[in-house]
Amino acid sequence: GTGVGVNSLLSKYLGMGDRERASRIAGNAIFLGICTYIIFLIFGLFFVNIYISSQTADPVIRDMGCSYLKICTVLSFGSVIYMIYEKLLQGTGKTVLSTIAQVSGAITNIILDPIMIFGMFGCPAMGIEGAAIATVIGQVVSLLMGRIFHHTKNKEIETKFEYLIPNKAIIAAIYRVGIPAIIMQALMSVMTYCINIIFVRISGSVVTAYGIYFKIQQFVFFAAFGLNNAIIPIVAFNYGMRDKTRIKKAIRCGLLYNAAIMLAGAILLQIFGRQIIGIFDVSEEVKNLSIQAVRIITFGYIFVGANVIFQGVFQALGEGIKSLVISAIRLIIVVIPLAYFLTTLPGAENIVWAAFPIAEVCGLIVSLIFMSGVSKNKISRIEEAV
Repeated sequence: GTGVGVNSLLSKYLGMGDRERASRIAGNAIFLGICTYIIFLIFGLFFVNIYISSQTADPVIRDMGCSYLKICTVLSFGSVIYMIYEKLLQGTGKTVLSTIAQVSGAITNIILDPIMIFGMFGCPAMGIEGAAIATVIGQVVSLLMGRIFHHTKNKEIETKFEYLIPNKAIIAAIYRVGIPAIIMQALMSVMTYCINIIFVRISGSVVTAYGIYFKIQQFVFFAAFGLNNAIIPIVAFNYGMRDKTRIKKAIRCGLLYNAAIMLAGAILLQIFGRQIIGIFDVSEEVKNLSIQAVRIITFGYIFVGANVIFQGVFQALGEGIKSLVISAIRLIIVVIPLAYFLTTLPGAENIVWAAFPIAEVCGLIVSLIFMSGVSKNKISRIEEAV
């Protein structure tokens, strides 16, 4: 969330040609990343048991969850601070470098997972703790590469120690966009938490099926959110340049490309959903429920694509609250009460999945209303401000 605010603000001032201001924003972003890590460090040291225990009474799940989460939060500096460098690279248009850094960390994690979990090549078998350690090592690799790329390739931004000194005006500007983005990120976790509690009213199999579907959807959603990350600096940069034509073209292309990505993802899952779900070693009941989830939820994918792009546009133009409202509608306001209602109906295990596409349609309706106002009051008036 902090990174989104940094990305939007940095791109805007680079578009205005103000390198001094952009450099100070970058320095303050790194300072904020360090502060964010300290928060997660405190959580990892003192609150992991409370959090995990609120979701399960199973002693095995509780112990493994606490072990994994404690390591991942106490050593989360790689994950947290890398995200800042990622946004600094994206803000200057160097998305390929940020991708290389991220993929390098992911590959490191994949290689180390079996080695540390099962004990290979002289490494002791550490089980779930090995998985956590492999994760944080991968995150540190991404951080180191992101830092190297930023300091060697981001020539648009100056690096000085004085830029790390917190500036109230800059931090306030970052969080005008960043706080709504932080809340939006949190809403996804809140939704998952609440949905698990609601679905367990039907059966544990429905909860497991939702978990499987959620993992599968990430492959499609990562592409959509990746395009969203590209839209924010482009729109913000051209807004700083006061180029109305390129802003409109960026929005139009973003909507078109994301619609194509989400449509392709929906078609692939509709055709090959059964085969993909067959990879998971679960009961036949869970497989059938997972297939039902895919069949119904993917009908809302095109609406998801449009909502994600509109949210990115609102963030780029400094309208973070509007983006937050869309997220709240999609992830909380509509989907949770509707899912709860559907669990009370006969055949709930088959129809409860409809809550997700319905929520996306509601979100898109509000997105279009907001976009109409933003286009009229901000984009269309750019020429008047020149």
